[in-house]
Amino acid sequence: MKHQKILIVVTITLYSILAVIALVLFRTVFANEVTSYLAPLQNNKAFSTPINDLSSKQLSKFSAGRSLFKKLWIAAPTATKASDGLGPLYNARSCFQCHINAGRGQVPDTGKRAVSLFMRLSIPPQNDTEKALLQEHKLNVIAEPTYGTQLQNFAVTGLASEGELQISFNDISINLVDDETVVLHKPSYQIDNLQYGELHPETLMSPRMAPQLVGMGLLEKISEQDILQFSDLNDADNNGISGKPNYVWSRENQKVMLGRFGYKAGVATLNEQNQSAFFGDLGLSTPLFPKPWGDCSKNQPVCRSAPHGDDATQGHLEVPQKATDAVLFYTRNLSIPSQRHVNDPMVIKGQQLFNQLGCSHCHRPSYQLGTQTISPYTDMLLHDMGDGLADNRPEGEATGKEWRTAPLWGIGLTETINGHNYYLHDGRARTLQQAILWHGGEAQNASSRYSRLNKRSRQILLKFLESL
Repeated sequence: MKHQKILIVVTITLYSILAVIALVLFRTVFANEVTSYLAPLQNNKAFSTPINDLSSKQLSKFSAGRSLFKKLWIAAPTATKASDGLGPLYNARSCFQCHINAGRGQVPDTGKRAVSLFMRLSIPPQNDTEKALLQEHKLNVIAEPTYGTQLQNFAVTGLASEGELQISFNDISINLVDDETVVLHKPSYQIDNLQYGELHPETLMSPRMAPQLVGMGLLEKISEQDILQFSDLNDADNNGISGKPNYVWSRENQKVMLGRFGYKAGVATLNEQNQSAFFGDLGLSTPLFPKPWGDCSKNQPVCRSAPHGDDATQGHLEVPQKATDAVLFYTRNLSIPSQRHVNDPMVIKGQQLFNQLGCSHCHRPSYQLGTQTISPYTDMLLHDMGDGLADNRPEGEATGKEWRTAPLWGIGLTETINGHNYYLHDGRARTLQQAILWHGGEAQNASSRYSRLNKRSRQILLKFLESL
């Protein structure tokens, strides 16, 4: 009996130890995954977690979409049919390379090839047919005849990339009221080592840094009526701010629709935005963009005849419907990090200053989606941002000076997510203060009011922005 009691005690003790070990292992191995699904994070995964109310089945679909988002695609032909078809010309090998942790891109270091900063290309309409296509919204831009709508600076083995994007900067000093000087970096762009001939003499160029993806699904849910009520084309209230919608052709719905996505609101739906990135950035065919050679033009016949990943079992597509649906589910259901330090007196005062300066006229704080209030800080409309930010490249109804108001939610986590602070459409601003001072045109009054604040007030405003 004594030995049996000892054996029982030892057994219980061993089970207790094993239970503790199992608990520790569970917390160590699974805590991050559980947290990434269910908890609001403030680390570098804060933009890539799902909304909280997904079912187990939906979480599996979200996970599948995330895996496709991170997948590194390879050139065809290979035995790995599910992952081949890259290019032949491309800018990146995965979505994740541009949108690291579902965040924004960055300006390349000197001597490095750009990966998450792209150069958009187009030309003015050359004839009545092209003018009609633009007027009827069947096209947003007229592609450059050889290089298409985007410069691809990478290529598969055996094929030359289109060219190399070069960036240089000129410094502009801005003096604030209390003798603080802020240096702005004005970029200049050129394309070297063009491999397929000269660019059209009227080529229009516009650099675009990959944007953060947080909250895209919610932006899609905002009603058109809610957006249009803030459009003021003739500035009827005489506040110097107009705001206008961009109407574009939707491939998905085969009709003209309100543009919502892209720096100039040139894309109507998130599904189209995703699939156009697969096509233009990675050179992969999708249901909406079925050409297997990506953005290769008819003036690049070698590119068009290169091997591709066209798979008969997948509907002769490199990224079939099931895959694009999974990525769509992933991007639609990314959660929004909650605002931080909401009770901090500086943050509260900073929000008051944000409104007083007139920032909220364009960066509209909130919308109501049924019973849910969201706070994206955008009116989703186009605004003339002045000569300093102009790319002089029209897109749809957006002029060369107009840009869609950028959402601000999550902007305070930029460095946490991506390890850098690059702002605006081309990453020229390296601080939030620089981004504010670049604002011109309809935002000039707000920017000027900011520059006249004393240093303490400027810090308070920035504290609010950093809380978003």
